Amino acid sequence: MPAPIDITVHQQSRVLEIAFDDGARFRIPFELMRVYSPSAEVMGHGPGQEVLQTGKRDVVVTGLDQVGHYAVRPEFSDGHASGLFTWDYLYKLGSEQDALWRDYEARLVAAGKGRDDPMPVKAGGSCH
Repeated sequence: MPAPIDITVHQQSRVLEIAFDDGARFRIPFELMRVYSPSAEVMGHGPGQEVLQTGKRDVVVTGLDQVGHYAVRPEFSDGHASGLFTWDYLYKLGSEQDALWRDYEARLVAAGKGRDDPMPVKAGGSCH
C-alpha cells in the first residue's frame, strides 16, 4: 500500500490534500471525510448500523493528530474526533470519492433527507 509523503489541511477550501509515494495526490473534502468517518459513531458496530450523517457541508478540520505510522485522527468543528483515518482508508476516500459521493447522495434520497438537514439530537448527549 502506498505511504503518504505530504499532508496539508486547507482550511479555506475545506479539503485535506494528501500525496502518496506512488505519485497519487488527492484533495479530499472535509465533508466527505466527516460523512465517511471510520468511527463507530458513523459506521456503527456492524453492518446495517451505519448512521447517515447530515448537516456536514461546512464542517472544518480543527486539528489533525498523527497516530503511529499508520493513521491520522482529525478533529472536526462539530466536535467529532473519534475516527482513525488509516493511510489505506484515506487512499480509498481519495481514489473513490466520486463513487462515494454518489452513494452518499443515494442514501440521502432513500432516507428522505437533505445534505444540509441538521443531525437529530441523540438522547443522553452526543458522542465526542
